[in-house]
Amino acid sequence: MQTYPDQIHVKPAIICRLAFQAILLVTLGVILTACKDETTGRTRADATGVYELVMVNGNKVPASVSHDGATLQVRSGTFTINADGTCGTKTVFVPHNGSEMTREVSATYKQDGSKLTMQWKGAGTTVGTIEGKSFTMNNEGMVLVYTK
Repeated sequence: MQTYPDQIHVKPAIICRLAFQAILLVTLGVILTACKDETTGRTRADATGVYELVMVNGNKVPASVSHDGATLQVRSGTFTINADGTCGTKTVFVPHNGSEMTREVSATYKQDGSKLTMQWKGAGTTVGTIEGKSFTMNNEGMVLVYTK
């Protein structure tokens, strides 16, 4: 084996230890990167609870509104969001020249930050937003605002 004067002799055990340390550092870096929270940066609002209907189309409840070509008075309502991914509404209203009625509907929802996307049973999808203690949704052109 030929030696050169400008080379430093390093024992194989030291080379193995340095290689092991380098592999360990790379492995830890990969593990820490994989465990990093990959959220979109938005905080998830705590949506669960019962919200009271306070406004319909910008009018305080009780409010007269037109919906699907009919005028009706919305007297009250609640919107309940459960931790299990289900939600539902209960609305008390009076159709023109009619008696008071209550309508209850339920949905499943997915939450992304402050946005709630609801899939109604037997119907379509509605998107709502949570801001503090307020929940707002646009349901087929009718803007409903609820507060906790």
